[in-house]
Amino acid sequence: MSIQTFKNYINGEWVGGDTFENRNPANTDEVVGLFTKGTPADMTAAVEAAGEAQAKWAATNGPARGALLFKVADILEKKFDQLGEEMTREEGKTLPEAKGEVRRAINIFRYFGGEGSRMPGMLVPSERDRVHMFAIRKPIGVCGLVTPWNFPIAIPAWKMAPALIAGNAIVVKPASAAPLSAWRIVEACHEAGIPKGVVNFVAGSGGTLGNALVSAKQLKAISFTGSCEIGNWLHAKASERRLRIQLEMGGKNPTIVLADCDFNSAVENVANAAFFSTGQKCTATSRAIVEDSIYDKFVAALVERTKKLRVGNGMLPGIDIGPAVDEGQLETNLKYIEIGRQEAGEPLVGGHRLTGGDYDKGYFVAPTIFGDVTENMRLAQEEVFGPVLAVMRAKDFADAMRIANNIPFGLSASIQTSNLSRTFEYIYGMEAGLLTVNLPSAGVEYQLPFGGTKDSSFGPKEQGPAAMEFYSDYKTIYLKY
Repeated sequence: MSIQTFKNYINGEWVGGDTFENRNPANTDEVVGLFTKGTPADMTAAVEAAGEAQAKWAATNGPARGALLFKVADILEKKFDQLGEEMTREEGKTLPEAKGEVRRAINIFRYFGGEGSRMPGMLVPSERDRVHMFAIRKPIGVCGLVTPWNFPIAIPAWKMAPALIAGNAIVVKPASAAPLSAWRIVEACHEAGIPKGVVNFVAGSGGTLGNALVSAKQLKAISFTGSCEIGNWLHAKASERRLRIQLEMGGKNPTIVLADCDFNSAVENVANAAFFSTGQKCTATSRAIVEDSIYDKFVAALVERTKKLRVGNGMLPGIDIGPAVDEGQLETNLKYIEIGRQEAGEPLVGGHRLTGGDYDKGYFVAPTIFGDVTENMRLAQEEVFGPVLAVMRAKDFADAMRIANNIPFGLSASIQTSNLSRTFEYIYGMEAGLLTVNLPSAGVEYQLPFGGTKDSSFGPKEQGPAAMEFYSDYKTIYLKY
């Protein structure tokens, strides 16, 4: 079977060039596709095209922009099964998880399509006679959207849809490890008839393209999801030009397990949050902080549950956990497992790369648990972004909260408890932007704001009504009649 080449999309045209491979992390013999390797000149051309399209797109009325977003959603819907299978092949997550993410992307486009008919502003009374005061939203201009590989269609969707409905032209730069899912959204935008130049797509090396993007004269804003290292670099570069910037970066998310929890549900929630999607979620649980009185019982049950998880090719039925996304992430996982051994001793389960048979064709690692991890260990402080869980003891609820907050990050957190007072103390005292109660720490919906605090995030929140705060500004009018 011939391998398809996916071109960049600049000013309404598909633009080719040198290519790079996108391989299936569960079977590296399979090339999912060849993608055009964008150059700095390509990125500059994409931003210039967006700049030329900006004024006309901004002048298009909100309901008309919304109608086009609804068309994008309908096109994605028709390709639902294909998109799910492609995501599993390019990123590695299980097919049910991939299809769930595709559904979410479709819903995001429909949600923001509806915003085109609302676009709320402000209307307030004046202190002066016969003065009418109001504020309306306006677009901010060309937006650069830099997206990661772990949610390769949902995160592009939750950046693209609000940017477009607010009247901004965009340039999408996807992660090289999984660019196909984002490419499919851009293809849908093209098929839906979004005017040329409004949506642009340039794949390739972030190191090669990042500086060209942030330096482009027409660029007004950047929304980035990825590592702290790159996010900090982008912030420094964007600040030189006073660009609007939105950063979603790392996490070291805790789940607090109290003695009064629903025990079986707590075990399931921690296993789900720590290991599903191969732990490759920024909201995944990487620290389980367990009250001392149930620590031994809980850890024993969690280890037994983890042993039952099936690791393999996500296209196969019954698989719970797929591979690491690429060799680099696999090496990171194995590095932190060795760090864990040095700090906390042998893991309670897992702790090795899976080999033999089909495992030899992919980047598979056994889900791993380390017990009695303490706060000063690297395993308790540094993001792994893989199926590696640190379990920590807490004397009581107050100690668990102290441990949970003793971290530079503040993205998500969870608590497992039946105590209503403890729940509200956690809600008001936890230093994180996304909190769950008796649920996994990972798993969000698109209708509410998403984002963290401390070193995890910077700028306005994503998703829900809050997304419009980043992608639009206010124009205030005073009218004497």
